[in-house]
Amino acid sequence: MTEPYKILGMPEERGVLVVVDHASNNVPSDINLGIDPALLEEHIAYDIGVANVARYMSETPGYLSILGTVSRLVTDLNRFPDEDGVIPRKSDGVEILGNAINPAEKAARLDRFFHPYHDRVAALIRDMDPVLTLFLHSFTPKLRTESAEVRPWEIGVLYNEYEAASRLAIQFLEQEQLVVGDQQPYSGKDLHATMKRQAEDIGKAYTEIEIRQDMVAEETGQRRFAEILLRICDKMRTGLA
Repeated sequence: MTEPYKILGMPEERGVLVVVDHASNNVPSDINLGIDPALLEEHIAYDIGVANVARYMSETPGYLSILGTVSRLVTDLNRFPDEDGVIPRKSDGVEILGNAINPAEKAARLDRFFHPYHDRVAALIRDMDPVLTLFLHSFTPKLRTESAEVRPWEIGVLYNEYEAASRLAIQFLEQEQLVVGDQQPYSGKDLHATMKRQAEDIGKAYTEIEIRQDMVAEETGQRRFAEILLRICDKMRTGLA
């Protein structure tokens, strides 16, 4: 039985919580998505690289990470439970035939993965009272369609109504000499389910960071961005105090 989350690091009051919805491309053996298994190595299945970025960050005292443990094609944890996309039928042009399930099957899958994950995130935020919650993702340099443009940003910062932490993140990331997208490659006002329910709606400071996947596909890049994010989060903790 696949556990719906993995926790790395040691809890510390007023520390930083790193939340990684799309950390894994794992598909439990009793779920058949009806797709070519090779697709599980692509961006439609998970956020490439960020699980290890979070793992390296969690080696530093004061940083705790929670990682989702199933592919976003099984259950997309960065959706609201009543959205169609929470169990996607299509992703970047790929039909997910095995996700043509009935309402009872959908409810069972959410009860198995989605709700336990979000309940645990909520409990960590309640118990830790983090000074900052970092929602960590990665994005593909180019979508599958031939007409899709290459995305030039090395890292993006997303937010919804609460902007204070994200404004600091943009400032500090630019000081790292990175090409930073403000609400790029897409807007946090359009896709914000986890950060809204787990931080914004309860008045907690947060930002969402998206790293371009070719920057963190290998260990060298993963360690580099872990160090960068540790530096900027430490500065943000001071700036938000």
